[in-house]
This record gives sequence, C-alpha cells and structure tokens, in this order.
Amino acid sequence: MEYGEFKVKDGVYVPDIGIDYPKDDPFKRLVKVDVEDSSKGKFVFDETFPYNDKSFAFKLNGIAGFFVKWCLIALYNRFHFGLKIEGKENVRKYKKILNDGAVCVCNHVFVFDALGVHSAWQRFKRVKIPMFAKHFNGFGSWILRQAGGIPIAETREGIRKFNEAFDEFAKEKFWFIIFPEAVRWDMYAPIRPFKRGAFSMAYKYNRPIVPNVYTYRERKGIYRLFGKKDYPCVTLHVGEPIWFDKNASRKDELERVAREAHLQMMKMAGIEVNPWPAIED
Repeated sequence: MEYGEFKVKDGVYVPDIGIDYPKDDPFKRLVKVDVEDSSKGKFVFDETFPYNDKSFAFKLNGIAGFFVKWCLIALYNRFHFGLKIEGKENVRKYKKILNDGAVCVCNHVFVFDALGVHSAWQRFKRVKIPMFAKHFNGFGSWILRQAGGIPIAETREGIRKFNEAFDEFAKEKFWFIIFPEAVRWDMYAPIRPFKRGAFSMAYKYNRPIVPNVYTYRERKGIYRLFGKKDYPCVTLHVGEPIWFDKNASRKDELERVAREAHLQMMKMAGIEVNPWPAIED
C-alpha cells in the first residue's frame, strides 16, 4: 500500500485492506453504484422528485425506517465495524447553542458512516444527508431515504427544487451531515481535499460546522467474529464547532472554516503529515 507523503503519530493504526487508492484524483469514485436492472419504479432526479417528501406514505414508512436505522443498522455499525464514539462531551457542551442546527462534516470511509455520525448526535434526531443521486435507484434506496438521505439533483431545475427543500429543512432546524470529500474510499486513513459545498450551505444558513473524523483500530477479540478479519474497527471522534464570521468576506470565510475543519480532523486522527491539500483546487 502506498499513501505518498503521509505520517501519523506513534500508536496510530493505519489499515491495509488491499485497495489501490488513486494518487492523482482525490474525487475518483471507487464504490460501484448497484443500479437495479429493471426500469420500473426508477426515480428521475429532476424538478419532479419529492426532495421534501411530505406524503402520508413516506411518513408511515418512517416508523419502519426508525426501527431499521436505530436497531438494525446501529447494531451492524457497533458489531461489524466495532463503532466507538469519542468526544461526546462536545455534544453536551454546545447542546443549547446548537439547537438551531449545524452542518456535520466527516471523512467518507464506510457504507453506514453517516449513521455513525448521526448516532453521536442522537439528541438532534432530525437530520438530512445530501447523497449521490444514483444510489437512490439501487439496492437499499428505501433505507437511504428513511435515514434522511436526499439525492443531489441532476438537472438545473432539479437543483432549484433541491435548494428549496433545504431552505425548508433549515427553517425547521434540521441538522445536515455532509461528506466534503465527495466520494467514499473505504478505510482510507489520510484526509482528502474538501469541496466547498458543505461550507457554502453552512454559511448560507448561518450554521456552524462540526468536524467529525473516523480513525481505525486493529480488529481484535469479539469483533473478529462479526467482520472481515483484515478490515479494521472504527472510532468516531467528535470535534469542536466552528462558527463563521459574517463580518468578513464570504469567500475568505468559506476557505478559513474549511481549512480549520480539515486541520481539526487531522489532529483528531493523529495525522502529522497529510498527502492532500485542505481544499480542492
């Protein structure tokens, strides 16, 4: 495995699961999108898609979705990935200030990582997660929607409806979970560059950015019974919120907050030298 210029503190575990990660394109999509063969029932991600679905059927499905999310998937994360959470004192410390919502950012490193972040902030149950649209025509699309996933529209008019939906979510004080690395690289240790979308959204709605980062532990003991032996267990670290200075320029603030979040995540992960810049070129 070759990471390039990458250095961690002593004792930090860096897994090797046999993936040849790209060295020149941090946004290359490595996870195959399993789109169903039949066109029956396929979603089209334009202005006709219900980005803010208020139908009775969707709300009724939410009862089953709650069970799947907080029983089945939470248990799967706990045992299959050995999920542990550190830094919950930051949740308690800022709970009153964060009542109006926040934008959580995190590295994108395994299939149910968004729900791992959500589980750290369970007091804030109302969460929306912008996601790659094509996943919503594949296996598990129902789970994605019930978990708070919102497909990112694929047309100009669709983007307008998508933005209108998030305007409503912000008014209703939803939390947003966004992966600024854009694509998932399983069990990747360095922190990749951030796209600016998460920070633009947080600035628009005057919400703080809350950095979160996954690190890895060697799979030992009982966890060897519930997952692949060459895959590590994961620990989620919850960071300190970062607020925007609305008296400064928008451009400067987006860059400052993105860099601070990237640096805070590196520190929580025990990374001393990272092979990627903080923000996309």
